[in-house]
Amino acid sequence: MITVVIAAYNAQKTIARAIDSVIDDPHVSEIVVVDDASQDKTFEIACGYMDHRNKVLVLKQDENGGPARARNRAITVSSSPWITVLDADDFILPGRMAGLLTFQDEADLIADDMWQVNEQDINGPKRLLIGDKMTLPAKISFAQFVRSNVSDHQRERAELGFIKPLMRRQFLTDNELFYHESMRLGEDYELYCQALAHGARMILAPAQGYVSVVRSTSLSAQHHEEDLLLLRDCDVHLAGIKNLSSEDKNALWQHYKSVDCRLQWRLLINAVKQRHVVAAVKTFLRPWPVAKFLVQQLLIQFYQRLLKKSL
Repeated sequence: MITVVIAAYNAQKTIARAIDSVIDDPHVSEIVVVDDASQDKTFEIACGYMDHRNKVLVLKQDENGGPARARNRAITVSSSPWITVLDADDFILPGRMAGLLTFQDEADLIADDMWQVNEQDINGPKRLLIGDKMTLPAKISFAQFVRSNVSDHQRERAELGFIKPLMRRQFLTDNELFYHESMRLGEDYELYCQALAHGARMILAPAQGYVSVVRSTSLSAQHHEEDLLLLRDCDVHLAGIKNLSSEDKNALWQHYKSVDCRLQWRLLINAVKQRHVVAAVKTFLRPWPVAKFLVQQLLIQFYQRLLKKSL
């Protein structure tokens, strides 16, 4: 029933745990591991599973192209009616796939709340991404999904862009949907938005057993200005999709501004380091609330430095 896609880069410490967590699931018919030109033993470890009931296929990229490109390759060579992504440093608890498939007649994207654990203590305390912030199961609209990904320091983080749903292959095929290969940050967000904009039905269920291992060195935690630029500007392209409502477009504009705040902060820091006054001033000329955000960040930095001096 299900193809599990694992894009892996320098994941020799965790790739076996990821594969082990799904290899004996009776609902998983294929596991496609795409090594993204790792420089460690990720490929060799994954290849050790190739003879396991002919269930595991391991491919290797000629050069590092990012998770989106690796996942697209896995989707292209696989065939199961449902596709789901498992990050190489995460793992899945028994019973998750069966739980998600109970919704297969109601949705094209079947997601669940995810457990989050610290990489230093994966068997320690777990916290939910969504928890009691939403009554589950719930149908998720385009605008609701986008708004959940808008940064807001006044509420706890609960971005639905992190979820790893089962995706109906036929829906992706019929609408020619793939991951945006230029994006290394927010590629999941962009694909789910594309699917919802084309009429996909998304259901978010209570946690069924996806465990996200939170790492300070993850790709999403170490993005660059170009990554933020692509994430911000994907909202412009999404807004051009036909049949989006004014509410949908407003949600995209909110997300655009949220990402732009983070991008301009990065650009301001670089401009200050390079003593480039014009570039620094330009960051404050972006649409509201960028200037407000930058001033707040500068004040935070100022108070932190005062605190360090006083210690």
